[in-house]
Amino acid sequence: MKSLPILFASVCLFSIPLVAAETAGAKPNIIYLLSDDMGYSDVGFNGCKDILTPNLDRLAKQGAVLECLYGQPVCSPTRAALLTGRYPTHTGVYNVVSAMKAEAWPLPLAERTLAQALHEVGYTTAICGKWHLGEAKPEFMPTQRGFDHQFGFMGGTINSFTHAGGAGSDPSKPTDWYRDDIASEDTGYSTHLITQEACRLIREQPADKPLFLYVAPNAVHTPWLSPDEYKQTYAHLSKRRMELAGMTSALDEGIGKIIAALTEKGMMNNTLIIYSTDNGGPSWDDVATNGSLRGGKADIYEGGFRIGAFAVWPGKIPAGIHIKEPLHVVDWFPTLCKLAGASVAQPLPLDGSDIWPVLSQGAKSPHEDILLVGSRAGQSAIRMGDWKLLVNPMEFKRDVQCSPVELYNLSDDIGEKTNLAAAQPERVKQMRARLDALIASPANPDYLQPKKKKAK
Repeated sequence: MKSLPILFASVCLFSIPLVAAETAGAKPNIIYLLSDDMGYSDVGFNGCKDILTPNLDRLAKQGAVLECLYGQPVCSPTRAALLTGRYPTHTGVYNVVSAMKAEAWPLPLAERTLAQALHEVGYTTAICGKWHLGEAKPEFMPTQRGFDHQFGFMGGTINSFTHAGGAGSDPSKPTDWYRDDIASEDTGYSTHLITQEACRLIREQPADKPLFLYVAPNAVHTPWLSPDEYKQTYAHLSKRRMELAGMTSALDEGIGKIIAALTEKGMMNNTLIIYSTDNGGPSWDDVATNGSLRGGKADIYEGGFRIGAFAVWPGKIPAGIHIKEPLHVVDWFPTLCKLAGASVAQPLPLDGSDIWPVLSQGAKSPHEDILLVGSRAGQSAIRMGDWKLLVNPMEFKRDVQCSPVELYNLSDDIGEKTNLAAAQPERVKQMRARLDALIASPANPDYLQPKKKKAK
């Protein structure tokens, strides 16, 4: 494949000598790399064998692989949780946000975002890639939510070549592509454009000002479309898996270039880099893979919630470690605010906890429980220690039989194969009580009620 030499060359720049742009004790730069719909085991650092991700793998070895970071089962709720530190039951963002309906779960204007918090303490704040938290009104868009700069698309999915929006996009607009919230006619493959813009921002960042850069490409969300040169190595795979693999290689190459730009700028030693996906890979099409995890995107089984992730900060986070403690993307808001010296005090209550001791010192998870809210009405789950209780689960694959209440011990049943609810009634009662307490006063309460089947 023509791009492979570039991939490896980008990573090698990681170790070149740092220049004087770094300042001891300065606020850390924060780079959050968020892939879209990536399967848990579709990256090398989580065991993938048929798709090459050398930049991600080498970067992961520089820090801590997070084996049990939870997101939400679809994209908008994860993005809302990441930027607010609050569960969907509090933001009201349970499902994908529609471009066409102001009432269809945009991130409420009352929410204070991570970008706003960091901007308040002097950060340059930028988003390159996917927003998907509201565009029906100007005030929902990124530059009104704390970002100094925006580049990319607003909806849930685009054609990587033409930038045409997918389902839920505004049909009156030929493309879904913006610069600083104004329609833009940039042409080219979306992952390449997003990478170029991220690198430009890094290279132009003033040395005396910290950077928060949120890079969220559409790779590897459908439609699976890749330039031909990225697919040559994967000709032996099925057509759709080949396209997904090509998208992954373009994404990995882009991350290598971002790391190279940080290194050239002398920013690496004072930069916290976080990589994660937003949800599990879709399991219904047999293209993405989630390894031994059950289910996938849109499910409340582990394959829907558990996301591939790592965190790197040279000299601050030990290299080459794996963290098994259960964490959630809501934890990034308080963690990053504290590291940046920003106020964690929200006008609305936080659900996340500071996980810096977990990352840097090997501490235990600060969570006694983690709430896992489904994207389908009436679905919810709770993780308490090694135990997970699911209410009203349903796998996207329609031929899979699910029970109204399911209980699993994840320490010895990561694939959620043996339902222990009947054998552990007291544990079910205890966990159900805690779950009910966590969702007692939710935003959009009707969403948590199972939909009644229509009479035939």
